[in-house]
Amino acid sequence: MRIAIFGAGAWGTALACHAALQHEVLLWARDPALVQAIRRNRRNERYLPGVDLASRIGAVAKIEDACDWLDESGPSLAVVATSVAGLRPTLVALDARLARSTAGIGVVWLCKGLEAGTGLLPHEVAAQTLRSAAGGVLSGPSFAQEVAAGLPVALTVASRDDSLQATTVQALHHGAARIYRSDDVVGVELGGALKNVMAIASGICDGLALGQNARAALVTRGLAEIARLGASAGARPETFMGLTGLGDLVLTSTGDLSRNRRVGIALASGEPLEAIVGRLGHVAEGVACASAADLLAARLGVEMPIVAAVNAVLQGRLGPREAVVSLLAREPKAEAGEARVRSRRR
Repeated sequence: MRIAIFGAGAWGTALACHAALQHEVLLWARDPALVQAIRRNRRNERYLPGVDLASRIGAVAKIEDACDWLDESGPSLAVVATSVAGLRPTLVALDARLARSTAGIGVVWLCKGLEAGTGLLPHEVAAQTLRSAAGGVLSGPSFAQEVAAGLPVALTVASRDDSLQATTVQALHHGAARIYRSDDVVGVELGGALKNVMAIASGICDGLALGQNARAALVTRGLAEIARLGASAGARPETFMGLTGLGDLVLTSTGDLSRNRRVGIALASGEPLEAIVGRLGHVAEGVACASAADLLAARLGVEMPIVAAVNAVLQGRLGPREAVVSLLAREPKAEAGEARVRSRRR
Protein backbone atom coordinates (compact mmCIF):
# COMPACT_ATOMS: atom_id res chain seq x y z
CA MET A 1 0.00 0.00 0.00
CA ARG A 2 1.07 3.57 -0.69
CA ILE A 3 0.42 6.28 1.91
CA ALA A 4 0.75 9.99 1.16
CA ILE A 5 0.83 12.34 4.13
CA PHE A 6 -0.17 15.91 3.34
CA GLY A 7 1.54 18.07 5.94
CA ALA A 8 5.09 17.55 7.18
CA GLY A 9 4.73 18.89 10.70
CA ALA A 10 5.70 16.88 13.78
CA TRP A 11 2.68 14.58 13.79
CA GLY A 12 2.62 14.01 10.03
CA THR A 13 6.33 13.18 10.04
CA ALA A 14 5.99 10.88 13.06
CA LEU A 15 3.13 8.98 11.43
CA ALA A 16 5.24 8.67 8.29
CA CYS A 17 7.99 7.05 10.39
CA HIS A 18 5.52 4.50 11.71
CA ALA A 19 3.79 3.80 8.40
CA ALA A 20 7.13 3.29 6.65
CA LEU A 21 7.76 0.18 8.75
CA GLN A 22 5.34 -1.59 6.40
CA HIS A 23 4.55 0.67 3.44
CA GLU A 24 5.92 3.20 0.97
CA VAL A 25 5.27 6.72 2.25
CA LEU A 26 5.38 10.14 0.62
CA LEU A 27 5.41 13.38 2.64
CA TRP A 28 4.01 16.54 1.06
CA ALA A 29 5.05 19.94 2.40
CA ARG A 30 4.09 23.29 0.89
CA ASP A 31 7.56 24.71 1.61
CA PRO A 32 10.07 23.58 -1.06
CA ALA A 33 12.97 24.45 1.28
CA LEU A 34 11.65 22.01 3.88
CA VAL A 35 11.27 19.30 1.23
CA GLN A 36 14.86 19.83 0.05
CA ALA A 37 16.12 19.66 3.66
CA ILE A 38 14.24 16.40 4.27
CA ARG A 39 15.66 14.87 1.10
CA ARG A 40 19.18 16.05 1.82
CA ASN A 41 19.41 15.27 5.55
CA ARG A 42 16.89 12.43 5.85
CA ARG A 43 15.49 14.34 8.82
CA ASN A 44 12.81 16.94 9.49
CA GLU A 45 14.83 19.08 11.85
CA ARG A 46 12.32 21.93 11.75
CA TYR A 47 9.42 20.00 13.27
CA LEU A 48 10.75 16.65 14.53
CA PRO A 49 14.46 17.12 15.27
CA GLY A 50 16.79 14.22 15.84
CA VAL A 51 14.62 11.58 14.13
CA ASP A 52 16.07 9.72 11.14
CA LEU A 53 13.67 9.09 8.27
CA ALA A 54 13.62 5.67 6.62
CA SER A 55 14.57 5.30 2.95
CA ARG A 56 10.93 4.38 2.24
CA ILE A 57 9.87 7.96 3.02
CA GLY A 58 9.95 10.39 0.10
CA ALA A 59 9.12 14.11 0.06
CA VAL A 60 7.55 16.41 -2.55
CA ALA A 61 6.44 20.04 -2.66
CA LYS A 62 3.75 19.71 -5.36
CA ILE A 63 0.42 18.30 -4.24
CA GLU A 64 -0.32 16.95 -7.72
CA ASP A 65 2.87 14.87 -7.59
CA ALA A 66 1.71 13.22 -4.37
CA CYS A 67 -1.73 12.47 -5.84
CA ASP A 68 -0.26 11.04 -9.04
CA TRP A 69 2.06 8.84 -6.95
CA LEU A 70 -0.92 7.49 -5.00
CA ASP A 71 -2.84 6.81 -8.19
CA GLU A 72 -0.09 4.61 -9.61
CA SER A 73 -0.87 1.74 -7.23
CA GLY A 74 -3.94 -0.09 -5.98
CA PRO A 75 -5.91 0.99 -2.88
CA SER A 76 -4.03 3.83 -1.20
CA LEU A 77 -4.48 6.20 1.71
CA ALA A 78 -4.20 9.98 1.81
CA VAL A 79 -3.56 11.37 5.30
CA VAL A 80 -4.15 15.09 5.86
CA ALA A 81 -1.80 16.14 8.65
CA THR A 82 -2.42 19.89 8.58
CA SER A 83 -3.90 22.04 11.33
CA VAL A 84 -7.64 22.70 11.28
CA ALA A 85 -6.90 25.99 9.53
CA GLY A 86 -5.18 24.12 6.72
CA LEU A 87 -7.78 21.38 6.33
CA ARG A 88 -10.19 23.16 3.98
CA PRO A 89 -7.64 24.34 1.38
CA THR A 90 -5.88 20.97 1.43
CA LEU A 91 -9.12 19.03 0.91
CA VAL A 92 -10.14 21.37 -1.92
CA ALA A 93 -6.81 20.72 -3.65
CA LEU A 94 -7.06 16.97 -3.05
CA ASP A 95 -10.65 16.69 -4.23
CA ALA A 96 -9.86 18.23 -7.61
CA ARG A 97 -7.14 15.66 -8.20
CA LEU A 98 -8.64 12.56 -6.56
CA ALA A 99 -11.78 12.99 -8.68
CA ARG A 100 -9.72 11.69 -11.62
CA SER A 101 -8.33 8.72 -9.68
CA THR A 102 -9.39 5.13 -10.30
CA ALA A 103 -7.30 3.67 -7.45
CA GLY A 104 -9.87 3.88 -4.63
CA ILE A 105 -8.00 6.41 -2.51
CA GLY A 106 -9.49 7.17 0.92
CA VAL A 107 -8.75 10.28 2.98
CA VAL A 108 -8.29 10.57 6.74
CA TRP A 109 -7.41 13.74 8.65
CA LEU A 110 -5.51 14.11 11.91
CA CYS A 111 -6.44 17.65 13.03
CA LYS A 112 -8.28 18.26 16.30
CA GLY A 113 -10.38 21.37 16.65
CA LEU A 114 -13.18 23.52 15.26
CA GLU A 115 -12.78 25.69 12.19
CA ALA A 116 -12.36 29.36 13.08
CA GLY A 117 -15.17 31.52 11.78
CA THR A 118 -17.56 28.68 10.98
CA GLY A 119 -17.29 26.55 14.14
CA LEU A 120 -17.46 23.45 11.95
CA LEU A 121 -15.96 20.13 12.94
CA PRO A 122 -13.46 18.66 10.45
CA HIS A 123 -15.95 16.17 8.98
CA GLU A 124 -18.34 19.06 8.33
CA VAL A 125 -15.57 20.89 6.49
CA ALA A 126 -14.95 17.68 4.51
CA ALA A 127 -18.64 17.41 3.63
CA GLN A 128 -18.34 20.81 1.90
CA THR A 129 -15.07 20.14 0.13
CA LEU A 130 -14.38 16.42 -0.34
CA ARG A 131 -16.78 14.81 -2.81
CA SER A 132 -14.53 12.40 -4.68
CA ALA A 133 -13.36 10.11 -1.86
CA ALA A 134 -14.47 8.57 1.42
CA GLY A 135 -13.33 10.51 4.48
CA GLY A 136 -12.70 9.92 8.16
CA VAL A 137 -10.69 11.02 11.19
CA LEU A 138 -7.75 9.34 12.91
CA SER A 139 -7.45 10.45 16.51
CA GLY A 140 -6.39 9.40 19.98
CA PRO A 141 -3.78 10.01 22.71
CA SER A 142 -0.53 10.44 20.81
CA PHE A 143 2.58 12.57 21.16
CA ALA A 144 4.54 12.76 17.91
CA GLN A 145 7.93 12.23 19.55
CA GLU A 146 6.83 8.94 21.12
CA VAL A 147 5.25 7.61 17.92
CA ALA A 148 8.41 8.46 15.96
CA ALA A 149 10.45 6.59 18.59
CA GLY A 150 8.34 3.46 18.09
CA LEU A 151 6.72 3.53 21.52
CA PRO A 152 3.26 1.93 21.92
CA VAL A 153 0.22 3.96 20.87
CA ALA A 154 -3.49 3.27 20.36
CA LEU A 155 -5.62 5.34 17.98
CA THR A 156 -9.16 5.28 16.61
CA VAL A 157 -10.23 5.72 13.01
CA ALA A 158 -13.79 7.03 12.78
CA SER A 159 -15.70 6.99 9.52
CA ARG A 160 -19.13 6.05 8.23
CA ASP A 161 -17.38 4.18 5.43
CA ASP A 162 -16.46 0.61 6.47
CA SER A 163 -13.98 0.26 3.60
CA LEU A 164 -12.04 3.35 4.71
CA GLN A 165 -11.93 2.05 8.27
CA ALA A 166 -10.48 -1.23 6.99
CA THR A 167 -7.94 0.53 4.76
CA THR A 168 -6.73 2.69 7.64
CA VAL A 169 -6.34 -0.34 9.90
CA GLN A 170 -4.43 -2.13 7.14
CA ALA A 171 -2.18 0.89 6.70
CA LEU A 172 -1.33 1.61 10.32
CA HIS A 173 -2.18 -1.35 12.58
CA HIS A 174 1.28 -2.87 12.94
CA GLY A 175 4.34 -2.71 15.15
CA ALA A 176 3.67 -0.73 18.31
CA ALA A 177 0.42 0.86 17.04
CA ARG A 178 -3.09 -0.48 17.56
CA ILE A 179 -5.88 1.04 15.47
CA TYR A 180 -9.48 0.73 16.66
CA ARG A 181 -12.57 1.43 14.56
CA SER A 182 -15.64 3.60 15.15
CA ASP A 183 -18.47 5.17 13.20
CA ASP A 184 -19.06 7.94 15.78
CA VAL A 185 -17.29 10.68 13.84
CA VAL A 186 -18.92 13.48 15.84
CA GLY A 187 -17.88 12.02 19.19
CA VAL A 188 -14.32 11.29 18.12
CA GLU A 189 -13.84 14.79 16.69
CA LEU A 190 -15.42 16.61 19.62
CA GLY A 191 -13.28 14.67 22.10
CA GLY A 192 -10.14 15.56 20.17
CA ALA A 193 -11.09 19.22 19.81
CA LEU A 194 -12.22 19.98 23.33
CA LYS A 195 -9.45 18.14 25.17
CA ASN A 196 -7.09 20.84 23.87
CA VAL A 197 -9.12 23.54 25.62
CA MET A 198 -9.16 21.49 28.82
CA ALA A 199 -5.39 21.04 28.55
CA ILE A 200 -4.94 24.81 28.59
CA ALA A 201 -7.07 24.89 31.75
CA SER A 202 -4.93 22.11 33.25
CA GLY A 203 -1.78 24.07 32.42
CA ILE A 204 -3.18 27.14 34.16
CA CYS A 205 -3.97 24.97 37.19
CA ASP A 206 -0.44 23.58 37.29
CA GLY A 207 1.13 26.97 36.57
CA LEU A 208 -0.67 28.46 39.55
CA ALA A 209 0.53 25.51 41.72
CA LEU A 210 -3.03 24.60 42.74
CA GLY A 211 -2.07 20.97 43.33
CA GLN A 212 -2.84 17.54 41.97
CA ASN A 213 -6.24 17.39 43.68
CA ALA A 214 -7.32 20.44 41.72
CA ARG A 215 -5.99 19.05 38.45
CA ALA A 216 -7.82 15.75 38.95
CA ALA A 217 -11.05 17.62 39.64
CA LEU A 218 -10.56 19.85 36.62
CA VAL A 219 -9.91 16.92 34.25
CA THR A 220 -12.94 15.06 35.58
CA ARG A 221 -15.29 18.02 35.30
CA GLY A 222 -13.77 18.81 31.91
CA LEU A 223 -14.73 15.35 30.69
CA ALA A 224 -18.27 15.96 31.98
CA GLU A 225 -18.46 19.17 29.93
CA ILE A 226 -17.19 17.42 26.79
CA ALA A 227 -19.71 14.61 27.21
CA ARG A 228 -22.59 17.08 27.72
CA LEU A 229 -21.76 18.90 24.53
CA GLY A 230 -21.27 15.63 22.71
CA ALA A 231 -24.69 14.34 23.73
CA SER A 232 -26.31 17.53 22.45
CA ALA A 233 -24.42 17.20 19.16
CA GLY A 234 -25.53 13.60 18.62
CA ALA A 235 -22.42 11.71 19.75
CA ARG A 236 -22.54 8.47 21.69
CA PRO A 237 -21.69 8.78 25.42
CA GLU A 238 -19.39 5.74 25.41
CA THR A 239 -17.10 7.41 22.87
CA PHE A 240 -15.98 9.88 25.55
CA MET A 241 -14.91 7.01 27.81
CA GLY A 242 -12.54 5.74 25.11
CA LEU A 243 -9.25 6.67 23.51
CA THR A 244 -10.45 9.84 21.82
CA GLY A 245 -12.24 11.09 24.93
CA LEU A 246 -10.80 10.17 28.32
CA GLY A 247 -7.55 8.85 26.88
CA ASP A 248 -6.64 11.95 24.89
CA LEU A 249 -7.87 14.26 27.66
CA VAL A 250 -5.66 12.65 30.31
CA LEU A 251 -2.59 12.64 28.07
CA THR A 252 -2.91 16.23 26.90
CA SER A 253 -3.84 17.59 30.33
CA THR A 254 -0.96 15.94 32.19
CA GLY A 255 1.84 15.25 29.71
CA ASP A 256 4.88 17.51 29.59
CA LEU A 257 4.96 17.25 25.77
CA SER A 258 1.50 18.83 25.47
CA ARG A 259 1.68 22.18 23.67
CA ASN A 260 -1.75 23.23 24.93
CA ARG A 261 -0.80 22.48 28.53
CA ARG A 262 2.38 24.54 28.05
CA VAL A 263 0.24 27.44 26.84
CA GLY A 264 -1.73 27.29 30.09
CA ILE A 265 1.40 27.15 32.24
CA ALA A 266 2.82 30.19 30.46
CA LEU A 267 -0.46 32.10 30.81
CA ALA A 268 -0.42 31.43 34.54
CA SER A 269 3.03 33.04 34.75
CA GLY A 270 1.65 36.22 33.19
CA GLU A 271 3.25 35.84 29.74
CA PRO A 272 1.20 37.44 26.90
CA LEU A 273 -0.60 34.98 24.64
CA GLU A 274 0.99 36.35 21.46
CA ALA A 275 4.47 35.75 22.84
CA ILE A 276 3.56 32.24 23.99
CA VAL A 277 2.19 31.18 20.60
CA GLY A 278 5.14 32.72 18.78
CA ARG A 279 7.63 30.87 20.96
CA LEU A 280 5.97 27.46 20.52
CA GLY A 281 6.84 27.15 16.84
CA HIS A 282 3.95 24.68 16.48
CA VAL A 283 0.17 25.07 16.39
CA ALA A 284 -1.64 24.81 19.74
CA GLU A 285 -5.15 24.05 18.50
CA GLY A 286 -6.82 24.79 21.84
CA VAL A 287 -6.15 28.52 21.47
CA ALA A 288 -8.33 28.88 18.38
CA CYS A 289 -10.76 26.16 19.47
CA ALA A 290 -11.74 27.79 22.78
CA SER A 291 -13.70 30.60 21.17
CA ALA A 292 -15.40 28.31 18.64
CA ALA A 293 -16.28 25.82 21.39
CA ASP A 294 -17.80 28.59 23.50
CA LEU A 295 -19.99 29.63 20.57
CA LEU A 296 -21.00 26.04 19.82
CA ALA A 297 -21.97 25.47 23.46
CA ALA A 298 -24.12 28.62 23.41
CA ARG A 299 -25.79 27.55 20.17
CA LEU A 300 -26.64 24.12 21.59
CA GLY A 301 -27.64 25.50 24.99
CA VAL A 302 -24.98 23.54 26.88
CA GLU A 303 -23.29 24.93 30.00
CA MET A 304 -19.49 24.65 29.77
CA PRO A 305 -17.97 26.79 32.54
CA ILE A 306 -14.37 25.57 32.10
CA VAL A 307 -14.42 26.30 28.36
CA ALA A 308 -15.93 29.72 29.08
CA ALA A 309 -13.24 30.47 31.69
CA VAL A 310 -10.40 29.45 29.36
CA ASN A 311 -11.88 31.56 26.58
CA ALA A 312 -12.09 34.56 28.92
CA VAL A 313 -8.41 34.20 29.83
CA LEU A 314 -7.32 33.84 26.19
CA GLN A 315 -9.30 36.94 25.24
CA GLY A 316 -7.88 38.94 28.14
CA ARG A 317 -11.23 39.41 29.90
CA LEU A 318 -10.04 37.55 33.00
CA GLY A 319 -6.66 36.83 34.51
CA PRO A 320 -5.77 33.15 35.17
CA ARG A 321 -6.28 33.42 38.93
CA GLU A 322 -9.54 35.35 38.47
CA ALA A 323 -10.80 32.59 36.19
CA VAL A 324 -10.09 29.98 38.86
CA VAL A 325 -11.90 32.09 41.47
CA SER A 326 -14.92 32.40 39.17
CA LEU A 327 -15.09 28.60 38.80
CA LEU A 328 -14.78 28.03 42.56
CA ALA A 329 -17.53 30.57 43.22
CA ARG A 330 -20.13 28.69 41.19
CA GLU A 331 -23.23 27.44 42.99
CA PRO A 332 -22.99 23.89 44.39
CA LYS A 333 -24.88 21.18 42.55
CA ALA A 334 -25.26 17.41 42.44
CA GLU A 335 -22.83 15.45 40.33
CA ALA A 336 -24.73 13.88 37.42
CA GLY A 337 -24.36 10.31 38.66
CA GLU A 338 -25.70 11.18 42.12
CA ALA A 339 -28.70 12.93 40.63
CA ARG A 340 -29.59 9.81 38.64
CA VAL A 341 -29.29 7.63 41.75
CA ARG A 342 -31.72 9.87 43.67
CA SER A 343 -34.24 9.87 40.81
CA ARG A 344 -34.21 6.05 40.73
CA ARG A 345 -34.80 5.87 44.50
CA ARG A 346 -37.93 7.98 44.15
